[in-house]
Amino acid sequence: MTPSSDKELNGLDNPSFVGEDGSRSGSSLDRASRSPRKGRGGGHGGSKLAYSVTDVPPWYLCILLGIQHFLTAMGGLVAIPLILSKELCLQHDLLTQSHLISTIFFVSGICTLLQVLFGVRLPIIQGGTFAFLTPTLAMLSLPKWKCPAWTQNATLVNASSPEFIEVWQTRMREVQGAIIVASCFQIFVGFSGLIGFLMRFIGPLTIAPTITLVALPLFDSAGDEAGQHWGIAFMTISFIVLFSQYLKDVSVPLPSYQRGKKCHLSPVYLFQIFPVLLGLSLSWLLCYVLTVTDVLPADPSSYGHLARTDTRGDVLSQAPWFRLPYPGQWGVPTVSLAGIFGILAGVISSMLESVGDYYACARLSGAPPPPKHAVSRGIGVEGIGCLLAGAWGTGNGTTSYSENVGALGITKVGSRTVIVAGACAMLLGGIFGKVGAMLASIPAPVIGGMFLVMFGVITAVGISNLQYTDMNSSRNIFIFGFSVFAGLTVPNWASKNSTLLETGIIQLDQVIQVLLTTGMFVGGLLGFILDNTIPGTQEERGLLAWKHSHKGEADNSQLVSKVYDLPFGIGTKHGALSWFRYLPACPKRQPGGKRMGELKAAGQESSVKASSERDSEIGADTRI
Repeated sequence: MTPSSDKELNGLDNPSFVGEDGSRSGSSLDRASRSPRKGRGGGHGGSKLAYSVTDVPPWYLCILLGIQHFLTAMGGLVAIPLILSKELCLQHDLLTQSHLISTIFFVSGICTLLQVLFGVRLPIIQGGTFAFLTPTLAMLSLPKWKCPAWTQNATLVNASSPEFIEVWQTRMREVQGAIIVASCFQIFVGFSGLIGFLMRFIGPLTIAPTITLVALPLFDSAGDEAGQHWGIAFMTISFIVLFSQYLKDVSVPLPSYQRGKKCHLSPVYLFQIFPVLLGLSLSWLLCYVLTVTDVLPADPSSYGHLARTDTRGDVLSQAPWFRLPYPGQWGVPTVSLAGIFGILAGVISSMLESVGDYYACARLSGAPPPPKHAVSRGIGVEGIGCLLAGAWGTGNGTTSYSENVGALGITKVGSRTVIVAGACAMLLGGIFGKVGAMLASIPAPVIGGMFLVMFGVITAVGISNLQYTDMNSSRNIFIFGFSVFAGLTVPNWASKNSTLLETGIIQLDQVIQVLLTTGMFVGGLLGFILDNTIPGTQEERGLLAWKHSHKGEADNSQLVSKVYDLPFGIGTKHGALSWFRYLPACPKRQPGGKRMGELKAAGQESSVKASSERDSEIGADTRI
């Protein structure tokens, strides 16, 4: 990619909205960095950000983009309770399944707000994690918790009977207790600063295989969803690629209002901002038309049946209009060692994935790499999110959603205000049962087509971290190649040969099974160990380039503070106690005189220089 100017690479000018007089509006991250620089022409570059992390788009864009993020995360959010329903003896109770879907929507909205406002403060969605599914299913498969035979027969199940309610709620309470206890470990690791201490040993050769293996192992599930009807899936892919790549430079004149100009038409790069939302909507609409006209088969055993929009119509008809989820809605949680040890393995995997997601999210949203205190705070808040998920009874925890990080790379909109709007959409989806049930009816092949695009972007973002290392070095080639391949091979073998890993201790078996079947844990751990033990220079390992590339951002403490400091003046204007700076999860404040002098000296030229240094790192083309 050949950049046309330094300013254009970081996207701090807003290419999405251009006034009639040629003026641009929107970006506020670092106004000084927007001053003109001598470059090689202008244009609407493919890697520019329409809105960076601290920008606030117009309210209507925030709503639409927030709904797009909700829809992006919705596939995973809905899949988790549906997968759990069988082991919870709920496969014939669609109404309770819809309640679980609404609950996970609601809790995900709360956790996203906590993460964006008080956690790592990046535009990242929080939601259920598949890392918790394996230990949960393993625990529910124990003889004690196997479903009675009569619950497998739809004719014998009375969903409103006290006996049936007690059967599934006792299992849910057991899962809740294990998640609550395990989340305390994550809270401690985050807020104690242990994760920040580990970050000094984590470099590009650890981050690259971790992020890459977040998406690569998902090819099977993405293929299963898309394979329900490959025609619909490829149509969804075609729409997203068409809008995000081929039509990204095409502006659409839309009516707008400005003081002095009143109503007028302004060119809006609609296809660049809403490719996923437009692609999903058009595919969903076509599936509805094909369902109404009975083009898609009505026989559940026929190929393409799951592309119909009425396959889960019972959920929509039975779900209440209004229902407010609350903590302890299924009863008081119970605790067992078997569940705790298994969930702990999922917590470790989730934390490692989240650290990689933070760096990928910062990279795609035009923010500086997260400092240690922000990473610590993010992990701690995720632990709080898991605790809330356990208290509310989602049957799962929370983690950062990688597919939404991929959405940032496609839409070029990295504003965290948009994520706040998405969190509000999830809260509403959890409160209004009909909304959640309707969103849950998006056909499987449409979701599968979206996953194919998103996971490809995430994989590329992970590999792009290798730009800091010397990839002419056989050492680095070995570490990355072996870590990625082992991260695919070991989980595949472990999932097929679980009996060979049995030790006779159920808790230990669960821990081993979860760790060895999680590709990002296997690959990330191997990359971490090999990179820190095989001899290599700092330059060869990419640590010098890694630190140097972040130097400009670290020196520009005004920019780092604006992105990662706590909101509402916490720790600066309010509650600025002398001991506050010693807390690992709190920003480290500079002496007052030095800080004021730095801010006064940070003029237009120095800001542009910092922006230019940052551009070279965040300007990688993340197009598909």
